[in-house]
Amino acid sequence: MGRPIDARGWYFEVEDPTGTPATWHRIGNVNSWSYSPSENEETADTTTNDSEGGYEQDVMQRGATLEVTGLWSQTGTTRDPGQNYIDNTWAWKLGSESRGRMRYRHKSQADWTVWECTVTPGEQGGEHNAKTSWGATFTRCGFPDTEPVTTTPEP
Repeated sequence: MGRPIDARGWYFEVEDPTGTPATWHRIGNVNSWSYSPSENEETADTTTNDSEGGYEQDVMQRGATLEVTGLWSQTGTTRDPGQNYIDNTWAWKLGSESRGRMRYRHKSQADWTVWECTVTPGEQGGEHNAKTSWGATFTRCGFPDTEPVTTTPEP
């Protein structure tokens, strides 16, 4: 029987395609994440009289979202590269340019799961004795892909 894996062992990165070659930026200070593999799923009711009272359906569309939340990350005047790219570049794109790529994996896995997706920035804020919150939600477009891990990100 396998062992459970730690939720803190997941890495999340966004692709910045502006350079040559494109650069993957790790999203820092994530302290919570949630993957919804059935978000935006659509089904068609296929129940007929031949179903003899049993409901039937076909899945017509698959979808997924992945939400990351954590703390605003900044050292001096330098923002966390992943958070900065999401907040100041990707989040401002519209139409077909609003799609980008993100990837995620657990530190024990040899492959990244890669999504073409859109991003929705999350709420930011905090009370007077708290740290500033930060977050983003990725909505997958199409089906996921995989690619092998070639480097290990910094913790």
